[in-house]
Amino acid sequence: MKVFKFLRYSIETIVIIFFFSIFKILGLKNSSIISGKIFKIVGHFFRPKKTVENNLRIAFPNLSDNEIKKYILEMWEYYGKIFAEYIFLSELRNNKKANIKISGIHILEKLKINNDSVVFISGHFDNFELMAMYLEKSGIKLSAIYRPLNNFFMNTIMEKLRTKYICKKQIKKGRTGIRESLRLFKEGYSIALMIDQRVSEGPKINFFNKEAYTTTVPAQFVKKFNCKVVPINIVRTNNINFEIKVFEPFEFKKNDSINEITLALNKWLENTIIENPSKWIWSHNRWK
Repeated sequence: MKVFKFLRYSIETIVIIFFFSIFKILGLKNSSIISGKIFKIVGHFFRPKKTVENNLRIAFPNLSDNEIKKYILEMWEYYGKIFAEYIFLSELRNNKKANIKISGIHILEKLKINNDSVVFISGHFDNFELMAMYLEKSGIKLSAIYRPLNNFFMNTIMEKLRTKYICKKQIKKGRTGIRESLRLFKEGYSIALMIDQRVSEGPKINFFNKEAYTTTVPAQFVKKFNCKVVPINIVRTNNINFEIKVFEPFEFKKNDSINEITLALNKWLENTIIENPSKWIWSHNRWK
């Protein structure tokens, strides 16, 4: 089994590096468009098509077969664009050859003036890596929680890219990572994380009218530090143009429970997905 994984991950890494090399020659805009078209054709080979389709039917039981197909194809196209854009993180961070705007900048400025440590949350919307990248770039002291890739070769590469271009304080998902996040939070750092990944333990919280294991990390920080939770959405407005939407913070009451806080955040996630279903990555087995 270990030999099989080693070979599989080796081949995957070689293929990915090959495409990254081609993309570097083609440039950001062309690579994003071409990769999107490629993923539209081959995307279903990477993740079980049935999982993606079932997830959409759980969330939107009234969708027709044609609508389901449309959303799946659009999702893979966005997925492909994100894949190609990893090799251009430097250009994206420096806002070169791309147009990235932030709405709600006044919210970030207020947090900086007040020296507030907060929990920034989002989901896998469009190029989700831009959240931590632009929070740090805007002057927020930030640590970002991430899930390591299964492919240990690619994970080494991605960790270096994330640390260099996205956020210097990268925290691995898990109990050790939470302890590290707590330490940094006490030192004045905010944390950023995706709240839509499947977890294997903890409470099951309502998500699109079906219970799903859900991270309680934001709620735990709220209960421990009485801090704010700031939602962020990434919207691709056109090709390689993006808008980073910073929303007004959630401020919870002291007697709100972990589950009540987590449910409120799940509801925000739901509403954001409903606005544009094809821009959320449906391939996670969220309701397993």
